[in-house]
Amino acid sequence: MTGPPGRAVLPVGGHESAAGLPPGGAAGPLPGAGGISGPGRGLRTALRDRPRAVAVPMTLGRDPDLAPAAAQTLAWAARDRTPGDLLLAEPLGTLTHLVGWIRAAVMRVARAGDAAGAVLLVAPAAGPDADAELFKVARLVWHYLPVRRVEVALDGGEPDVVEGVERCRRLGAREVALVPASLVPPPPCPGAVSAGPLLRPAAVAALVRERAAEAELRWERAGDDGLGMAAVHGHGHGHGHGHPVGHSDGPRHHHAFTENTETILEGAAAHGG
Repeated sequence: MTGPPGRAVLPVGGHESAAGLPPGGAAGPLPGAGGISGPGRGLRTALRDRPRAVAVPMTLGRDPDLAPAAAQTLAWAARDRTPGDLLLAEPLGTLTHLVGWIRAAVMRVARAGDAAGAVLLVAPAAGPDADAELFKVARLVWHYLPVRRVEVALDGGEPDVVEGVERCRRLGAREVALVPASLVPPPPCPGAVSAGPLLRPAAVAALVRERAAEAELRWERAGDDGLGMAAVHGHGHGHGHGHPVGHSDGPRHHHAFTENTETILEGAAAHGG
């Protein structure tokens, strides 16, 4: 993917976006990109033949170490380059946005299916903190929604998807819908139906381009490449650690997002993105 004045746009991912997948994998096609790179060796490799680039952390809020790791790699690679050649963008989203995107997906399931059914949020297992955060997200998703239950399953962890579906059945759900809580599609499971991707490829690509454009504008206006702040504080410049997710009324508009970004998010939710 190419950004402003010949700047390459490099999606950088971890457990939420399946680093290493080619275009058309977890996040769908990203035109011109070579897939999603990991923040270490993968990003270093991607930077070798890209003298000017902006890295976009492909986290939805459950991978706080991703941006700092990418910042360290970019800072190392920037030693022999002109200041501003390498930029770090804001993360793709926050926990607040993750809750909103999941709620939109759950509403699509509720309209099309059984109100007495259950929703099983599925994400790759990561670590104790990230996995625990997913249970918190599930509780916030369930609040005020017309579904019987919202449960959690961890692909490659405990409870796994099969165990999650069985739990929903034991709790009385007649229908179980698998809803991804990351950019990685859940594995198929007998006895459950797939709700489709959390965000459609076009929405993901639009958000990546938006983050890259924001980073470019920040550099032009303030001379801020994004590297120092992420490395020191472990998060982006306006997105925080996902604390807004603690509000029970769920996500609305985040102050750090531009009007264009809000339009993209609203359109994604309205069109199943």
